Amino acid sequence: MSGVWGWFGGAAAQKKKDSPKNAILGLRSQLDMLQKRERHLMTQMDEQDAVARKNVNSNKNAAKAALRRKKAHEHSLEQTIAQIGTLEQQINAIESANINRETLVAMERAGEAMRQIHGKLTPEKVDKTMSDLQDHNLLSEEISNAITSTTLGEPIDEVDLEEELEQMQQEQLDEQMLKSGTVPVSDAVHRMPAAANGEIKGKAQPVEEDDEEAEFRKLQAEMAM
Repeated sequence: MSGVWGWFGGAAAQKKKDSPKNAILGLRSQLDMLQKRERHLMTQMDEQDAVARKNVNSNKNAAKAALRRKKAHEHSLEQTIAQIGTLEQQINAIESANINRETLVAMERAGEAMRQIHGKLTPEKVDKTMSDLQDHNLLSEEISNAITSTTLGEPIDEVDLEEELEQMQQEQLDEQMLKSGTVPVSDAVHRMPAAANGEIKGKAQPVEEDDEEAEFRKLQAEMAM
């Protein structure tokens, strides 16, 4: 039963909502009819005026009759114009009232939405929340400052740092020597043992023997000539 009553209630609400629209449609239909009547009466007046002008000298009775009919049409035209004005005012009034009602309904819905959004929120609660946030931010900053100002572990020995730095520099120098194949003179003298010098001198002798062999062969070639 609740569904049936809900349907009837919805139909009644819809009918109430459509009432202004139906009224405007009825008024516009009547207004259209009156405007057609207005044009017809104006045509009739023009015709009677033409008859009166045609008979003004030749047939005065016909001319007067045409003028009387013209006057009657004028009276009807005045009434019709007044009715048109009244209907136009009614249409404008209903349209304005309907717009006002719809605007009010929209504002009421907006107000209800705002109430649902805010709920139990009050300016006092907002102020308290902002104050709590500021307190927490200050506490967090104080904790961070306390942590960063505390030195953890033993102090670093500067001498150890210098030794480690020199070791790194020496490693880079060795790596550059291996890549380029060149050895600085001071470093070569410092690093080269005595046996190495002897090996270098020994390796130079085959070069001298090759030179002598070449000279001997040259001499043999000259003698053969």
